[in-house]
Amino acid sequence: MSAPARFSLKRQLLVWLLLPQLVLWLMGGVLAFRVALTYAEKTIDQSLTQSVRSLARQVKPMGSGLLVDFPRAARDIIEQDPEDRVAYMVSSPPGSFLLGNTKIPGMTPDLHVPSNEPLLYEVVLDGKPMRVASMDLSFGDGFTDQRMRVQVAKSLVVQQRIARELVRDVLFPLLILGAVLSVLVYEGIRRGLAPLERLEAQLAHRATASLSPIEMTQAPEEVHSLANALNQLLTTLRRSLSQEKRFLNDAAHQLRTPLAGLISQTELAMQETEPEALRQRLVKVHTGAQRSAHLVHQLLSLARTEAEVVLHPVDVAALAREVAREWTPRAVAAGVDLGYEGEDTLMVPGDKLLLREGLSNLIDNALRYAGKGVNVTLRTEVRDGHCILEVEDTGPGLSAEHLERVFERFWRASELPGGCGLGLSIVAEIAQRHRGTATARTTLPHGLTISLQLPLQG
Repeated sequence: MSAPARFSLKRQLLVWLLLPQLVLWLMGGVLAFRVALTYAEKTIDQSLTQSVRSLARQVKPMGSGLLVDFPRAARDIIEQDPEDRVAYMVSSPPGSFLLGNTKIPGMTPDLHVPSNEPLLYEVVLDGKPMRVASMDLSFGDGFTDQRMRVQVAKSLVVQQRIARELVRDVLFPLLILGAVLSVLVYEGIRRGLAPLERLEAQLAHRATASLSPIEMTQAPEEVHSLANALNQLLTTLRRSLSQEKRFLNDAAHQLRTPLAGLISQTELAMQETEPEALRQRLVKVHTGAQRSAHLVHQLLSLARTEAEVVLHPVDVAALAREVAREWTPRAVAAGVDLGYEGEDTLMVPGDKLLLREGLSNLIDNALRYAGKGVNVTLRTEVRDGHCILEVEDTGPGLSAEHLERVFERFWRASELPGGCGLGLSIVAEIAQRHRGTATARTTLPHGLTISLQLPLQG
């Protein structure tokens, strides 16, 4: 499979900025040439009109004839430019050569020739295009009317030369300006992309272990936005790696002791010969395995709470009643009266799975440490504009010193078997993920209440 083609941002910017400039320059050259031709044609037409009128004034009718007063000096003036070929012709009647240096073709039959007014048209004379001014005049003695045609033709070489000179004079400065503009555009693109190159260099030399934020002190707003997005990504990645490392450390530390105990108990069990002693060893192995399984479950729950959470509307009142029903059989077996108090419906933005895990941990903690014959109440209510989820028990409770550490990881206030010191820390993490808080307080006359304060659904 071939690698996808790579596109250079600098190359694309240069193409899209300089190519339109080149196209506009070429179009400007074509338009300038056309405009120059138009103005040169107007100049030639004015010159031809003056010349044909001047020549017509040199031909004077005398009776039934013509007197041509066209001195050599006048002919030299008309023919003074060797590159600018000028031809003239006087014919009477029109078309019958009378005077001139070249026989000039007449107009096409479809052209109407007004009397005493010049008419301009183009012909090809000796294979070269020429512009012609023609004027018909009437003369006679009053009995017989006669017509005379005066024609002056001028080569279009001068017109093209003037147009080329105008285009050159216009486009050459534009070409210089275009070159200067191209250099400025290239330098601007280079300077504009320099922050991206610095950003690439910072990312390329950044150590994976540090993942420190990118610093862009002098950069355009777009590059700052990109750097901020990358910093957010690096922060998330750094937090994820930190959580993973902490999880592995916690798992290794907490599983070492129960696994070592299981190994010791199984080694002793394999040496026992008495069935009763063997049974006692197996009971201890079973208890240790249960504690290890509970610890693994709690560690996985803790890792799940540290992941990113997407919040959706959740009816925590219905969820609390459902969790209370699920834990009722175990509460009955433990000799605990488990009940629910609170709202019928209470909506909060949350993750249903995590909220279920938090309530289950609260009830599990109460059933483990409150003792038999106590009351455990799962309660939901609205207080001070917040949703309150709390589990209250009438057990022995905790001292003020222990209340300050109740949400610490792996801290246990009791040495009763079965716990691992993670349940309430998981509850605190879940509350934090839901933009809330977890608190613990003593219930009078005795007992403990763990509360979650969560924002209501807006």
